[in-house]
Formats: sequence, structure tokens, C-alpha cells
Amino acid sequence: MTGRAVLAIGIDPRFLDMSQFPGLTAELIQSFIDSELDRVRALGHDVVSCLTDLGDTAETMVSDVLQSRSFDCVVIGAGLKDEPDRLILFEKILNEVHSMAPQARICFNTNPADTVDAVRRWLG
Repeated sequence: MTGRAVLAIGIDPRFLDMSQFPGLTAELIQSFIDSELDRVRALGHDVVSCLTDLGDTAETMVSDVLQSRSFDCVVIGAGLKDEPDRLILFEKILNEVHSMAPQARICFNTNPADTVDAVRRWLG
């Protein structure tokens, strides 16, 4: 099934502590994200990317995007869900998605390179 609206939520790589990722740069991570979202688009889906900061405006950004249209699937990135320091932010974002897009399937990637797999699990 194609032609669905997909929202991809994650942390903007510019806000990440790159010392935790030897050999990676924010630009390289962004290129992985962009490439994977292009692959989702190639499946025929309409993709909106919502890359947030580490909390100052993250909730507002996600809320604004969710209010802008309806989504069939929301992908929440590993950078948001896997870091213990971001647990509260992850919970806030997840609850915002649940509240504002109850019809959407929610899925998670494990890194920027497996977003297509996450979307396919729920949209085919």
C-alpha cells in the first residue's frame, strides 16, 4: 500500500554530542537521514521530517507539525528513544503523537539507516 503520509520525528544531528560517535559528523548523520527518507518517498509515501532540538522547542515543533495535517504513520528515531537522558522528552513526544494522531501507526527505527524497515512494518 502506498501514498500514505509519514511523519519522521528525530533529534537534529546538530544537537548531538558527536564525541559519542567516533568517525561520524552531524552532516554524515543528516545525509543518512535524508537518504532513508528519500527511500520512503520512493515507496510512494509523502514524508514530512521533523528534526527537533533536545527539548527547548521539541514539543512545540512536533505539535505544530501534527496540527498541520493527518499522518498515517509516525516514525520516532532512535536518537530520541534510545538515550536515557532523553526519556522524559521521548515520553512527551510519544504522548503528543498519541493524543494528536490517534489514527497513526507508530513505529521506531534503530538508526538512521533502517527507517524504511520501520515504515514497511506498518504501511507495507
